[in-house]
Amino acid sequence: MNNILLLILLFSLNTVFLSKEGIEISRDQYSATIAIPLGGNAYQTAGSVKEKIGNSGIESWSDHQSEFSIYIKSAEEKQVLLSLELLEQEGNAEILIDFDGASTINLEKGQSGNVPVKEIKLLAGYNQITLKAISKEAADYAKIKNLIFSYEGELSLNYVKDNIDNRFYWGRRGPSVHLTYTLPENQNFKWFYNEVSVPVGQDPIGSYFMANGFGEGYFGIQVNSETERRILFSVWSPFKTDNPNEIPEEEKIKLLKKGEDVYTGEFGNEGSGGQSFLKYPWKAGQTYRFLNSVEPDGNGNTIYTAYFYDPEVGNWILIASFLRPKTDTWYKSPHSFLENFVPQSGNIQRMGEYQNQWAADEFGNWVELTEAKFTGDDIARRGYRMDYAGGSGLGKFYLKNGGFFNVNTPINSIHNRPSQGTAPSIDWDKLP
Repeated sequence: MNNILLLILLFSLNTVFLSKEGIEISRDQYSATIAIPLGGNAYQTAGSVKEKIGNSGIESWSDHQSEFSIYIKSAEEKQVLLSLELLEQEGNAEILIDFDGASTINLEKGQSGNVPVKEIKLLAGYNQITLKAISKEAADYAKIKNLIFSYEGELSLNYVKDNIDNRFYWGRRGPSVHLTYTLPENQNFKWFYNEVSVPVGQDPIGSYFMANGFGEGYFGIQVNSETERRILFSVWSPFKTDNPNEIPEEEKIKLLKKGEDVYTGEFGNEGSGGQSFLKYPWKAGQTYRFLNSVEPDGNGNTIYTAYFYDPEVGNWILIASFLRPKTDTWYKSPHSFLENFVPQSGNIQRMGEYQNQWAADEFGNWVELTEAKFTGDDIARRGYRMDYAGGSGLGKFYLKNGGFFNVNTPINSIHNRPSQGTAPSIDWDKLP
């Protein structure tokens, strides 16, 4: 008899608890649950000690100042029961959940699995749920795999749902977005010209404001650290691999020339090929000019050359010129993109402005490009991240991502900017 009473008591403790209003509620009253994996949706948002967010979620939480935020977008307001799914708890601890009012949770050594927290109301749009430290008796406050939402009826959420094809990594980087400029048909275009400016405060570490893209590579500016910024120009090899060491000699990108202080080498992981960059302290709030060419050499290869206008010296400077073997093409698919290449800063907004796009044919005749198609990467198209935007305004095109803002731009939408009417003035003979 005593054993039966004990089982009933344990069952009650596992299914009934107090809401924030002090009302008893039961997990059994909810018919559906959604698990939000922290491996793809959490960020460390405070603390100087670098904690670990891995594929299993929050895998280390050692410092009292460390905080974590999880971002989820809801289609509408919705009442849900919030629970945490713990990895095994190493020691007694107390943590705080900050959303819809602050709530503290006592965790016990050896505890694992689902721990109910409270009922909350998700808001329409992005919601930020923050975890904070209070006290602990072991090395970590907690190791947490998932947030669990239990609910009745329908619940439509946007979040990084799985790690297929490494989507936790790509999802935490945030959605990459692109503008592809419309070229006139039936012409051989050699040159593409573009101007880029980054608004002050929209240039966090990990940003790549790619200005002049083409069918086989890209050219733009990066924020690599607190103290380093680069102008980057890369061309993919025709040999498909993520490992540059696998490229046969006859399909390697060949360096023809490079500018002063420009580093050249190979790159991998996102295709492979030839890379060049110049460390250059470009500044937010200033407009920079980019010019590059794509031209077949008549022997079954194509030559790619990139120039950057340095406003400090008032001249075009050479970044690099590469030969791509087994390729016979003129300039195709002029485009720009905006990406974040540091997953830890995927919760910070960035924005680039792109203006005054022109293309010149093989004879140097300029055509202004005033139409662009807005697209997004796999993370954007799947709806795993919805904080992306692009289009036109104030006479320019723009791209924006990160930061979990609510108003986005339809994928595959067409945008136009007003014509400027004045072609770039380039003295071709003086280009280095």
